[in-house]
Amino acid sequence: MKYNIRDKSLAPQGKRRIAWAESMMPVLRLIRKRFMNEKPFKGRRIGCCLHVTTETANLVRTLKAGGARVFLTASNPLSTQDDVAAALADEGIGVFAKKGESRQEYYRNMNQVIKNRPEVVIDDGADLISTVHKQKIPGILGGTEETTTGVVRLKQMEQKNVLRFPIIAVNDSMTKHLFDNRYGTGQSTIDGILRATNVLISGCNFVIAGYGWCGRGLAMRAKGMGANVIITEVDPVKALEARMDGYRVLPMIEAAKIGDIFITVTGDINVIRKEHLIKMKDGAIIGNAGHFDVEIDKPGLKKITKKRKVVRNFCVEYTLKNRRRIYLLAQGRLVNLSAAEGHPAMVMDMSFANQALAVEYILKNPRLKNRVYCLPLKLDQEIARLKLKSMGIKIDRLTPEQKRYLSSWEVGT
Repeated sequence: MKYNIRDKSLAPQGKRRIAWAESMMPVLRLIRKRFMNEKPFKGRRIGCCLHVTTETANLVRTLKAGGARVFLTASNPLSTQDDVAAALADEGIGVFAKKGESRQEYYRNMNQVIKNRPEVVIDDGADLISTVHKQKIPGILGGTEETTTGVVRLKQMEQKNVLRFPIIAVNDSMTKHLFDNRYGTGQSTIDGILRATNVLISGCNFVIAGYGWCGRGLAMRAKGMGANVIITEVDPVKALEARMDGYRVLPMIEAAKIGDIFITVTGDINVIRKEHLIKMKDGAIIGNAGHFDVEIDKPGLKKITKKRKVVRNFCVEYTLKNRRRIYLLAQGRLVNLSAAEGHPAMVMDMSFANQALAVEYILKNPRLKNRVYCLPLKLDQEIARLKLKSMGIKIDRLTPEQKRYLSSWEVGT
């Protein structure tokens, strides 16, 4: 089986949507133009485990333009856009993904990518990298990781001396996490909630579990729409920051009593548990914007449920034994990609520019040790410069005098 997609007739629609995203990704277009001339990936095989979206399609096209053979599978069972998968398959890309695939299909599709013997792997959540480690797949020169959850897993692998090839933590680039995580997740999560529920956010108590970059972005957007934002945290510094930013900070057990909408963005397991669910008021909405569907205790929810029914796309009503109703969005999976389209192309432009340059960096530096690295700062800054240029924004440059001053250890007078 070369491709696993639902309906190839969707390809024209997918191509139109990919083109629309491309029009908003000027940095990646410039990188693609260079790759077409230089062919840095000629003859190379690249395996990708990413959300199969219009933005990802433009990254895949960029890698292909650089001479690579690219194979793509989904990093989440609900995040594939079937028309995009069809469009890429029509262009000769090895696509193994469909929206709504089962857990078994998810790993079967991932293994289809692995069977094509990738030399570089691009991951979002570290499932692909973890799998090739478990299977001890030879010939992999390095990998890249897109998201915070994956970077955490990979740094644990490095600490335990089990990492078998170097990794570029794309998530840790400033032009990724400062923008993608904050502005992308903030906007797209709100989009997913609205598509799944059409609820009014203004005036509601909006509870956000986690105040990392994704939590900050979501809080900013929810506040901008008139919500009363409540933050739950385990990190005292982040909790203090949330309070200084003007938000109410509570333990989840207290927030559960008053919240209208609950969104988890922590990357950890069972952030909303049975003891929280049972205290929620009738009509509470719960969802997740963290990478894996473990942040909401779904088995615990099932134990206290009397009956369940689908009320809207990506919205299931759970009637609890206490007769209160709770609405779970997108099966607890990434609500912004399951119920909506994920991050806007304009922000993914920078994230995927990082991915493209990270793959090139790995192949140009074959002596990297088996560690987790950041993309060099000069490449991070170059992406920012290109983005500013595309926006018509000019900035100042240091004068020779200023450069000398900053490089001197002597006290200035």
